[in-house]
Amino acid sequence: MRILVIGSGGQVGSDLCRLLAADRRLAVLVGLTRAECDVADMERVREVVRDQSAAARAEGGLTVINTAAWTDVDGAEADEAGAYAANAAGPAHLAAACSEVGAGLVHISTDYVFDGAAKQPYEVDDRTAPVSAYGRTKLAGEQALLALCPSAYVVRAAWVYGASGKNFVKAITRLAAERDMLTVVDDQRGSPTWSRDLAGGLADLALSNAPSGIYHYANGGEVSWCGFARAIMQELGEDPGKVRPTTTDAFPRPAPRPAYSVLSTRRWVDAGLPPPRPWREALAAAFTAHPDELRGLATAPRP
Repeated sequence: MRILVIGSGGQVGSDLCRLLAADRRLAVLVGLTRAECDVADMERVREVVRDQSAAARAEGGLTVINTAAWTDVDGAEADEAGAYAANAAGPAHLAAACSEVGAGLVHISTDYVFDGAAKQPYEVDDRTAPVSAYGRTKLAGEQALLALCPSAYVVRAAWVYGASGKNFVKAITRLAAERDMLTVVDDQRGSPTWSRDLAGGLADLALSNAPSGIYHYANGGEVSWCGFARAIMQELGEDPGKVRPTTTDAFPRPAPRPAYSVLSTRRWVDAGLPPPRPWREALAAAFTAHPDELRGLATAPRP
């Protein structure tokens, strides 16, 4: 099989390309950055998918994995049209192109499609009700993609961090070096997910015979942002007590966040896919794998 990774320069896309480059199940891996294929450009998307599909005819077929997205949650509140182009129109362009040539498609979505009112982990078929522009555009992308390409996979992920790009782990590392005390919200709960684990899950799904549709992938367990920050401090060899709890109301942001966005991976496991490991174990593994990058001491490795 030939795999085409869209968004190969991003946090998940770069990890995915590194993993797939060593995967013997593949015939060919092609990774394209936003500069090489902007999902908002319908004609470019069709051209790329058509060309890659033609090249893959002798290799067992083509599967496209879309890791491209507008991920600036607060920025989406100010420019919902821009976020829509990347998060909704882009997946629709890919779905239409894949449907035309019979290519497989895997797409990443988010826990922010839920409103956060739940008290137990969200299942894939629970009611969606996004509370932010980012969440609305991601949900629109899910719906358009599955309508145009029913055989596709949508994978909702949560609280993703990794060696590339901006993320919460790097932010806490930077602030810990600048301040004596940190204040972090303690009334939002989720499941921190290492981008490399998510990348491995996407690869497993793409190369599986699992039923099409929506899946959830997140490292196991749950924690608040404050608890997550304290775990990061432990990995840095710092005092977790340096992190003090606060409330969402005391720390307003342009975009509202779900108070609870823990994802159930029940359907993932039921499909026979490898279960994600606990979030705390994954965090320790991430610091072991990328000690300098997560501490801001080195540039993240390129795919």
